[in-house]
Amino acid sequence: MLRRLLLAAALLVAPSLAHADWYEAGSEHFVVYSNDAPERVKEFTERLERFDRALRKITGTPDRPVSKMMRVTVFMVDDVGDIQKLAGDSSVAGFFQSRSSGPVAFVPRKSNSALDAQTILMHEYGHSFMFSSWPDVVFPPWFVEGFAEFVGTASFRNDGSLVLGKNPEHRRWCVGLNNYLPADELVRLKHDKLDDRQTCVLYARGWLLTHYLLLGGHAKELGAYLAAINSGKSIEEATKVFGDLGSLDGKLTGYGKRASLPSIMLTAAQVPASEVTLRKVSAGEAAIMPARILSSRGVDQKSAPRVAETARRLAAPFPNDAAAQNELAEAEFDAKNYIAAEAAADRAIAADPKSIHAMLYKGMAQIELAKKKEGATAADWKQARGWFLTANKLDTEYPEPLIQFYESFKAAKQKPSESAEKGLLYAYALAPFDNGLRLQAGRLLLEQGKLKAARVAYEPVAYGPHSGGAGDTAKKVLDALDSSGTEAAIKVLGDAEAKQKEEAEKKKKDV
Repeated sequence: MLRRLLLAAALLVAPSLAHADWYEAGSEHFVVYSNDAPERVKEFTERLERFDRALRKITGTPDRPVSKMMRVTVFMVDDVGDIQKLAGDSSVAGFFQSRSSGPVAFVPRKSNSALDAQTILMHEYGHSFMFSSWPDVVFPPWFVEGFAEFVGTASFRNDGSLVLGKNPEHRRWCVGLNNYLPADELVRLKHDKLDDRQTCVLYARGWLLTHYLLLGGHAKELGAYLAAINSGKSIEEATKVFGDLGSLDGKLTGYGKRASLPSIMLTAAQVPASEVTLRKVSAGEAAIMPARILSSRGVDQKSAPRVAETARRLAAPFPNDAAAQNELAEAEFDAKNYIAAEAAADRAIAADPKSIHAMLYKGMAQIELAKKKEGATAADWKQARGWFLTANKLDTEYPEPLIQFYESFKAAKQKPSESAEKGLLYAYALAPFDNGLRLQAGRLLLEQGKLKAARVAYEPVAYGPHSGGAGDTAKKVLDALDSSGTEAAIKVLGDAEAKQKEEAEKKKKDV
C-alpha cells in the first residue's frame, strides 16, 4: 500500500508526457529532448545555435570548444502547467539551472502568452552566456535582467536573418511603472527584497535602459558605469556617468515611447545554422523520461523516495539500457539507497563502458558507503576515487569529476591533495556560473592566501540577482574579509555550512 501511495504521489508531480516517441537533437552547445515532431525539435535546436552565434557576434565573444557534458540540456514538456508542477511555482513559465554538472532548462512546447518556449530559453541562455563569457565581472541586477530581456526577444526571419532589440511584449505593462522603482533605485548594485510589481519593473525598465544605452547612442556611458563598479568605486560614483538620475527616468520614458526603436539585424551569413544530429531515443530512454526530468529538476528529502520509486518501476523492463539504468542510479543515490545506486551504475557501465554519468554515480555511491563503513581503509577511498579519475580521463573539460575527486577528501576527513586542489580550481574555471562552486573555490583561495582571487570569486555571487542564500553568504564573506580578515571570512563559510547541515537534519526529522 505504501509503495502504491508513493508512486501515485510521484506521478502527480511528474509532467504529462502524452506521446511515446521522444527525440534528442544534439548540437555544439545544446541537447534538446522533446516528444514533439522530429522536424520541429531539429528546427528549435538550430535556432538556439543561431542565437548563440548572434550573441557572440554582437559581443565579440569568441567561441571555444566545450565538453559535450556541459552543453545546455533542454527538456521540452507539454505546457506551462507542467512547468509549474516542476517548479512548484504557479508564476513560472519556464526555468533554467546553471550548475557544474551541466546547465539544464525546462520549457513548454505550448504557451498561451507572448512568453513562449523560445523567448523563455533565450532569456535564460542570455544569463548563462553572460556569466560564462565574463565570469569575473560584477553586473548590477538591472543589466543582468535587461540584457537577458534585450536578447530574449530575438526574432528569426524566413530568409535566415535574425533581429535583436524587439519590445518584450510580456513586460509591456511594467515599462511605464517607473514610480515603483525609479532610476536612482533601479541602478543600485544590490536591492532589498522587491515585491512582484517592483520585480516586473526591474526587468522591464532594465530592458529599456539596456536598449537606450546599447542602441540609443550611450554605450560609452554603460562601459564607464560597469568599469567604475568593477574598480571598486561606490555606486553613487559609478552612476554619475548617467547624469541626474531623476532626468534619466524622463529620458527613458521618452525613449520608450518612440514610434519605433532601433534594432540589430544579423544576416543569415552572419548567424549560420550549425549541424544538428537527430535521433529517436531508445525505448528504455523514453520510458524513463518522466523520472529523468524530475531528477534533473532536483529533489529533496521528501520527493527523492517518490522519484526513486518511479524510476525503479520504469527502469525495471530495461536492465540493459544505459539511459534507464543511469537515471535509476541517480534516483537511488538521491534517495540515499547507495547499494542500489551502485548496482544500477554497474548495469549502466556494462551497457555503456564509457558512461561518465554512471562512473560518477558509482564513485559517489562508494564514497557514501565508505563513510558509513566502520574502519574504511585507504583502499576503499582509492577505489571510489578511481572512478572520478577514469571519468576525468574520458573528458578532461568536464568539471564534475574534478569536483567529486576533491570532495572525496573531505568525505574521508583528509586534507585534499595538491592535484585535488588544482582540479577544483580548474573546475571553477570551467563552470564559473555555478554559485556553489564559486563559494567552494573561493574558500580554497582564501585558505591559500590568494585574497584578490577569492574576492573575484565571491563578488559576482554577492551581487547577483538570482544568487539567493549563496549571495547572502558571499556578501557576508566579503564584509568579514574587509572588516576582520581572512580567518573571519573563512569562519563565515564554516558557520554557513553548519547551518545548512542543521537545516538538513531538521528536514530529515520532519520527513
